[in-house]
Amino acid sequence: MTDLKGVANQVRRDIVRMVHGVQSGHPGGSLGCTEYLTALYFEVMNHNPAFNMDGLGEDLFFLSNGHISPVFYSVLARSGYFPTQELATFRKLNTRLQGHPTTHEHLPGVRIASGSLGQGMSVAIGAALAKKLNNDNGIVFSLHGDGELDEGQNWEAIMFAAHKKVDNLIATIDWNGQQIDGPTSKVMDLGNLDAKFEAFGWHVLHLEQGNDIDEVVASLNLAKTLTGKGKPIVILMKTAMGKGVDFMEGSHEWHGISPNDEQLARALAQLPETLGDY
Repeated sequence: MTDLKGVANQVRRDIVRMVHGVQSGHPGGSLGCTEYLTALYFEVMNHNPAFNMDGLGEDLFFLSNGHISPVFYSVLARSGYFPTQELATFRKLNTRLQGHPTTHEHLPGVRIASGSLGQGMSVAIGAALAKKLNNDNGIVFSLHGDGELDEGQNWEAIMFAAHKKVDNLIATIDWNGQQIDGPTSKVMDLGNLDAKFEAFGWHVLHLEQGNDIDEVVASLNLAKTLTGKGKPIVILMKTAMGKGVDFMEGSHEWHGISPNDEQLARALAQLPETLGDY
C-alpha cells in the first residue's frame, strides 16, 4: 500500500524547492492542494502514466487553476509520467514545465493549457460529455480555485452541466478563502456556495478537512459512488493555503512569491525527505 502521507510530504518538498530554484511560482495553493492531488493520482483515479492524450478507458483530470502547477508537476513525476529529475527545470528556458501548464511541449499528463482562470470547468464538462458519446465509463475530475469562481464563465458551465446531466464529472473547489489580492470575502464574497451549486442542480459534498489525506480519499470515493445518478458532483474542499510550512500557512501573501534561501531551509526542516529529492 502506498504511504500517501509520505508521498504528500515529498511533494511539498518538491514544491518549495521548485519555486525557490527560479524565485518564481505559486507555492501557497500548491501546498494547500497537495493531499487532493496525491489522493487522486496515487489512490483514487484510474489512469495510465504511459499517457494517451485521448484518455479512452481512463479517468481524466483537468487542472483549472493552472498557477498551482508545482504540485501538479510533482505528482505527475512522482506517479511515473516523467522523470523526477525534470522537476529541476521548472520555469527555466526551454523547459516542458512552464509556469502554467501548456500542451505544445507535450508534457505527459497535461491535456490542456490552463491558468487563464474560469475555463477549466467548461473543458472538463466537454470531456465528460465526450466520454458519454464514446460509451466510456471513465470519470472526469477537475480542480478549481475558489477565487476562480469570480469568473462568470464558470456559472454558465455549471448551469449547462446540470441541464445536460453530466453525471460523470466530479469537480472540486479548493475553498481556502484566499486569492492573490486578499481574502475572497473581501475581494468578491462567494456567498453560500452550497446553496448556489444546489440551486444550479448539482450534488454537493463537503470536505471540511482537505489537508487530511484519509478524509480526501474518502470524499473522492464517496463522490465516485454518486456518478451516473443524473447530476454533476462538486466537492467543496476546505484547505489552508501554504499548508505544511508554518510561516506560509493561511496567508494570501504566499499565493505567488517564492522563499529565499533562509525561508527554504526553514520550510524543508518542517518537511522530512521521504522519497528522495530530485
